[in-house]
Amino acid sequence: MDPAAARPITVPGPRLVADPSRTAAPAAAPATPASRPAPHSPPGGRAAWLAWSVGVSVYVLAVIHRTSLGVAGLDAAERFTIGASALSTFSILQVLVYAAMQIPVGLLVDRFGPRRVLLVGIMLLSLGQLAFAFSDSFAPALASRAVLGCGDAMTFISVLRIAARWFPAAKNPLVAQLTGLAGMGGNLVTTVVLAQALHHEGWTPTFTAIALLGVAVFALVALFLQEAPAGPPVSAAPAPRPAVGQQIRHSWREPGTRLGLWVHFTTQFPGNAFGLLWGLPYLVEAQGMSRAAAGGLLTLLVFSNMAFGLLFGRLLSRTARARMPIVLTVIAVTSAGWALTLAWPGGHPPLWLLIGIILVMGSNGPASLVGLDYARSHNPVERLGTASGIANMGGFIGTMITLFGIGVLLDALTPGSGSGYSAEAYRWAFCWLYAPMLLGTVMILRLRRKVAAPA
Repeated sequence: MDPAAARPITVPGPRLVADPSRTAAPAAAPATPASRPAPHSPPGGRAAWLAWSVGVSVYVLAVIHRTSLGVAGLDAAERFTIGASALSTFSILQVLVYAAMQIPVGLLVDRFGPRRVLLVGIMLLSLGQLAFAFSDSFAPALASRAVLGCGDAMTFISVLRIAARWFPAAKNPLVAQLTGLAGMGGNLVTTVVLAQALHHEGWTPTFTAIALLGVAVFALVALFLQEAPAGPPVSAAPAPRPAVGQQIRHSWREPGTRLGLWVHFTTQFPGNAFGLLWGLPYLVEAQGMSRAAAGGLLTLLVFSNMAFGLLFGRLLSRTARARMPIVLTVIAVTSAGWALTLAWPGGHPPLWLLIGIILVMGSNGPASLVGLDYARSHNPVERLGTASGIANMGGFIGTMITLFGIGVLLDALTPGSGSGYSAEAYRWAFCWLYAPMLLGTVMILRLRRKVAAPA
């Protein structure tokens, strides 16, 4: 859930994309490297969609790799002879590596371009999955998922950087949402195709086949991806590249970057934590549903995510004024939905309410992309990758806090060493959702005053 997250960062060509929320600088202001006019505008059109399609194929592949363990949890527990706690380590480690890699990946995209970063990402995804296919013990399998997480982290920022170089600024929010929607398509491939292949073909052949998909995607990117439209040469000498530390400091000092991080943090983590780890146990153990029925409800999370992605993309492409209303509405409705669910007498809400909160959480991933739009529109082109990486860390940090907090509370609320948890334990453990929600909301309200009001 990059929401698959997921999860699901942009850059124009050699020009600064004007933020609709900012007023024009005075005519007498001296030109800076960040404000020099571009030799040409992003063209859009068929060539832009072709470049984006090639790039997004890597992101779809990454989501397939990322979510592959979600349909293989029981098989992994049997293959590696591990319990639920050790099994959850796979998910937490992947999220940790993904989050930790965001700033380094942003710097790499700024320095070497998205095409090279995508090619390295494909290699890491394939090598990690291939090692996982042949692992027969816990430690090597865990290491292989860390490698896979590194490759996954290189995809989303790179794809959105390509999109921002090819599309006019007004289209970037829509393209970002379409990128996230494409990632949800990868999630569906995992749920429908990979689950069946694992059942019929077995562990090693299935995961080996996924790893080999990378060969075809690598060839597609290497042969056909043009990361930026061709344009007339620029006569002026290029500005010297700032030091890495300076690049990070300048990105962080921009209030739009920090606002983007907290928007991403606050909106993404509820749906991400539910879909990644705690949703199935909650529905099965706390609500008494079968695994098949719980899996069907979780599929609604994917379809809801796709629908909200299209809706938010259309709204944001029309006006930047929709950013903050979308964010605050999603936070308020998600908070209210969980409050009603957790407060239901006996801890067993009716099916219609469970369906409702899952559909509401489908808005979390698309809303988190508004944070990346803040980072894109408030930073100059030469540090867009870095700023996007900082913002993209937010939701995954929130997810780790939530995964860990719920797990600790479940253990604390369940005496003894039983294999399951009660509905009451889940009810109180899920109240932990409000700790990061409150923190993030306070930071959003504080920082929005420092960011220019949308035009």
